[in-house]
Amino acid sequence: MAKGFNRPAGGSGMGGGMMQQIRKMQEQLAAAQAQLAEETVTATAGGGALKVTMTGDQHCKAVEIDPDLLKDADAEMLQDLVVTAVNLALDKARQRSEELLGPLAGGLSGLGL
Repeated sequence: MAKGFNRPAGGSGMGGGMMQQIRKMQEQLAAAQAQLAEETVTATAGGGALKVTMTGDQHCKAVEIDPDLLKDADAEMLQDLVVTAVNLALDKARQRSEELLGPLAGGLSGLGL
């Protein structure tokens, strides 16, 4: 007969405990991802003349341009400011994601993964 053929369903010993840890980490990960989706970060460029707001899960929510900037700006300068502000907002969103998800990734090493 094959090894383990008559083992009780659901596992026992270390395997069952590991599955509980994995489920707990999945729940924590889902909660952290939901929190990131709700949180926002804001970055500015051009001395605050252009502002980008982004969620923690890196979705752009708003771009605000000071009307005075449009009076004096040329298209190339405005494009550069938009790119700068979006990249700064993405950096902030990634940093927040690392703050929330980093500790969970550290827990994976305790599971032997």
